[in-house]
Amino acid sequence: MTDLSQFDGPDPLDVALGRNIRIRRKSLGLSQSALGAAVGLTFQQIQKYESGANRVSFSKLVEISRALTCRVADLIENAEDAPPSATFQDEGELIATTGALELLQHFARIRSPHLRQALIKVARSLSGPDAPEPDSSHPSLASRPSAKGARTRWRRRA
Repeated sequence: MTDLSQFDGPDPLDVALGRNIRIRRKSLGLSQSALGAAVGLTFQQIQKYESGANRVSFSKLVEISRALTCRVADLIENAEDAPPSATFQDEGELIATTGALELLQHFARIRSPHLRQALIKVARSLSGPDAPEPDSSHPSLASRPSAKGARTRWRRRA
């Protein structure tokens, strides 16, 4: 017999399903309140579904898929491959992060590769010391001078 006490927290399958619901909802630009209203739930319940804290019944899953104009199969896609950890294991979890999809949409509109690299550098510096360093073998990064010791054109007024 399996000892269920060894499993703490939400089931990884429930988390994966919730992540997929969240990604689809955000891609449509719907708020949790709007989705909740469409399926007769509060935004708090949608939050719990998306975090995996509460399980989604099959009938409610069908209603949610209709509200999100997709098939149930689209929402359960890759759920069986869900990692047991709640850390960012794949792109789906990254996109599900609040603001990530909007940031990616704006990033994709930036035409200049240099501006894209500058934005990546800013994001890396804001994300803290655990962020991986850029690959210096990358051609667009290798040819750039180091910012260390760079001179500035402005002078402090006395």
